[in-house]
This record gives sequence, C-alpha cells and structure tokens, in this order.
Amino acid sequence: MIYLNGRFMPIEEARVPVLDRGFIFGDGVYEVIPVYSRRPFRLPEHLKRLQHSLDGIRLSNPLSEEEWVRLIGELVERNQDEDQSVYLHITRGVAKRDHAFPTGVAPTVFMMSNPLVTSTPELVESGIAVVSAADNRWLRCDIKAIALLPNVLLRQLAVDAGAAETLLLRDGFLTEGAASNIFVVRDDVLLAPPKDNLMLPGITYDVILELAAAASLKIEVRRISEHEVRTAQELWLTSSTKEVLAITHLDGKPVADGKPGPLFRQMYHLYQDYKNTVMRAAA
Repeated sequence: MIYLNGRFMPIEEARVPVLDRGFIFGDGVYEVIPVYSRRPFRLPEHLKRLQHSLDGIRLSNPLSEEEWVRLIGELVERNQDEDQSVYLHITRGVAKRDHAFPTGVAPTVFMMSNPLVTSTPELVESGIAVVSAADNRWLRCDIKAIALLPNVLLRQLAVDAGAAETLLLRDGFLTEGAASNIFVVRDDVLLAPPKDNLMLPGITYDVILELAAAASLKIEVRRISEHEVRTAQELWLTSSTKEVLAITHLDGKPVADGKPGPLFRQMYHLYQDYKNTVMRAAA
C-alpha cells in the first residue's frame, strides 16, 4: 500500500502524469526513514532534513509536521512488516515543460514502504569492500534531491567491481559514499567529514557522533585527506538502512589487517543498544 496525493492505494494503481517535473527535470526531493517494530526511527530529525531539502530547492512543504507524522504512521500500519523503510518523494508538480518554476501548481507527494533489510550478522563480522572514485557530482549534495544519476553512475562502479559501495574523493579529500556517509579512525581518533554542501547530512552520521561523544571517544570533525583514508586504522560506512558497517577492503587492498576493528565493534554494539532503547521508549 502506498500514498499518492491524498490517497492510499495499491502501488499497481498509482499513476503520475508524464509532465510531472520530477519525471521531466528530476525537480524534487526525497527522504528515507527506517522503521523498527512499527516505530519510525529519529522521525523529527528526518523531517527536519526533508525541510532543509525543500528549502534548498525553494519548494514549500505541502504538509505540516503533524500531517507528515500522521500519514507516515498510517502508511506503516497499512503495511505488514514490523521493520520497514519508508520513502517520501515530493516534486514541484505537473506543468508544461519549462525550466522556470510554475505558479499555482500543487506538489506531487508520494510515499511507499518496503521491508527494512539491515545487514546480516555475517556481513557485520566480515565487513565490506568498497572502491574509490572522484566525486564529480554537483555542489549541493546537502540537498536530498531525486536527481540521482551521478550517484547511480558512481555506485555502479562498485557493482562492476563486486564491491558494496563507492567512496568519494573531491580535490584530495573525503566527502562521503555514493549512498552513505564514511568515517575514518586514525590513532584511535574518530574522524568525520564536516557537514557542508559537499555531503548529505546523514541522520545515522549524527547518531554515530552522539554515541561516540557519550562513550568519551576522541572525535575530530574536519576535512580528511585521501592519504588519511588510505592509511586508516579503520573505515566505517553508515546509512539509515545499513546502520554502521566496517569497510575492510578499499580498492582491493585491506584496511589495516582486513578485519573489522575494535572501535567499530564497540560502535556497532552502542548503536544497537541505542536503537533498542529508543524503540522501547517509544512503545
């Protein structure tokens, strides 16, 4: 069951006009919200990021926060899985093909839910392989835009190499992954790229930094050089659906000893404990 422009319906019945600006221009934004035991995780933070994306493309939010909360809750209840991944998609609406913003046009609002598939214990234990590539995307990566062709092409590099993700470097510095954030551990210090226009401000990124601070881990949020990435003690990948994973191979070479490191193992358990605590509190 999905939601489209005020109605819940089976996805097979959903129709969007071909002149929708999301189809014509990729003119829209999206958000992905994990749901555990039928409870959205960090929903206020996700809605805040959605608002940032809408502001970034100068599109008024079609719903209030209370309406989003109600509709997301109803969508979750209309789907059967206990753990879900809720996808929100808002475009500037249907208008004749013209680059200029149309006036008097209602945005298209689409939501769907899929089963949330998190990382298997085997993957957590073994870690993942990634490849690197030059970050050749636009300069507003902080907007969660639906125009994801650059990310698609970069992610396909990983698929072609049999890897899980593509780690992105711009002008000699780490930005993020094609569909994730990246952390670096050096000398037992957790390094994170700063939030700016060159990376998406990840919700899980925030959780990791909060948990690290609460555990009194050493943290530095700053630009991270390619050399620091390639000589890291540990590398981590984070996202709303993958949570946190160790990167154990980069461009075919092992990261340190090629196994998940001790700080990753600590963070993985901290994250699971936090997630379970939050969900119990919401019950």
